[in-house]
Amino acid sequence: MTDPPADLLEFVWVWNSQAGQGTPPVHRRVLRWLEGRRAAGDHRLLLMAFRGCGKSTLVGLYCAWLLYRRPETRILVLAADHPLATKMVATVRRIVERHPLCRPLVPASPEAWAVDRFTVERPGALRDPSMLAAGLGGNITGLRADVIVCDDVEVAGNCDTAGKRAELRERLAETEFILTPGGTILYVGTPHCAESLYRTAQEGESWLAGYRRLRIPLLDGAGRSAWPERFSEAMVAQLRERVGPIHFSRQMLLRPVAAEAARLDPALLIRYAEEIDYREAQGRPVLSLLGRRMVSGGGFWDPAFGRPERGDSSVLAATYADAEGNHYLHRIAYIVQEPDAPDDPATQQCRAVARLARELLLPVVRVETNGLGRFLPAVLRREMARAGAACAVVEQHSHRAKQERILSALDPLLAARKLHAHEQVFRTPFPVEMAEWKPDVAGTRDDALDALSGCLLAEPVRLPGAPPAARGAGWRGIDGTVPALTQSYM
Repeated sequence: MTDPPADLLEFVWVWNSQAGQGTPPVHRRVLRWLEGRRAAGDHRLLLMAFRGCGKSTLVGLYCAWLLYRRPETRILVLAADHPLATKMVATVRRIVERHPLCRPLVPASPEAWAVDRFTVERPGALRDPSMLAAGLGGNITGLRADVIVCDDVEVAGNCDTAGKRAELRERLAETEFILTPGGTILYVGTPHCAESLYRTAQEGESWLAGYRRLRIPLLDGAGRSAWPERFSEAMVAQLRERVGPIHFSRQMLLRPVAAEAARLDPALLIRYAEEIDYREAQGRPVLSLLGRRMVSGGGFWDPAFGRPERGDSSVLAATYADAEGNHYLHRIAYIVQEPDAPDDPATQQCRAVARLARELLLPVVRVETNGLGRFLPAVLRREMARAGAACAVVEQHSHRAKQERILSALDPLLAARKLHAHEQVFRTPFPVEMAEWKPDVAGTRDDALDALSGCLLAEPVRLPGAPPAARGAGWRGIDGTVPALTQSYM
């Protein structure tokens, strides 16, 4: 007489015990729901849980358990891209190889045992593998599956415009033609936009109407953590500060908050009037601001050549950062050219940027090369050399939507009150642009916001630990000698 097959919770307990770890209550809740829905015959499921909950790992164990219970099951994992889907398939393959209850599933001579597809020991001769990974951009026509796991099919890059959202839904509709009669579709993910796939009818039009849902936000209505051992009150506060209110609401509280809910309030900027202070100690340069040592800094230039009153503005933002995570918007410069000047507009603007880079001791200036800026880095490098600025020029091509860049850069810092701005910034159009900014509204001015977001999102460039080579007006003066013990730069 053989033992009855293990239920899902027991299956996971065996796996966790083998790894020397427990099964927290939040995981047991997910596992009971998955098995309960299967027993009830529910075939359209949506699992929403906060980021870091381990939902993909649990779903991987669920897939391995399905193969353990019925080896002829065919599972398709569909994700935003193929590598993400492969990650889950590879995880399930590893579980099948190592789980004590899955040993009969490992074939003696596996013909298909790759990281993105594998076939277990099973009766019959089915054409499709036991488990297969596919990205939304791949061709899945002709496949057949008994279970389809849509794991993180909605990500920031494929839902930030109406056209992308329509394309996403069109591709997902194909799953209904792949699923076998009586099969199951399980969506796993978190919302990334206001028009999320996962929103309920109360939140707007529901793409997944009729799906049975399990929703586990990080915090309940009383503010208690769903996993206090891992996400303590202090850790939750730090996370909220790092990612900002919008992303925290979407990814951790599972609310499809509209981007319009973001308010870039200039009053949240911490105003200061001091200039950067350069000192040398034992031949090593130190740059300070407000009595704090700066550890990184740089500029971001979003160029334009039209008239600012009729089109985009050409804007340079210059920022510094200290070791405590405070950022300092030291300058916002609207770069203009004279139509009657002997030099061409590109040279005029590059010369102005090079002059500011020298004055502000910027170690790097990144140039937005989308569109008009493609030929500017070479001109800017020439003008940097002529100005004697010890400043690198880096080409920057943006792939994310401008709205997403601005929100992800400014929202966390403003919420945490870690973004400072020099009083000169308040004498430019920047505060008005910031206060009037509305995502997804055509014609809204955002050139300075885009330049600032470029600075904040860029990989920090550390200020050099040794003085730069004498190229002109660097930190060591025009001829390489130290001009004075202390200098302030306007």
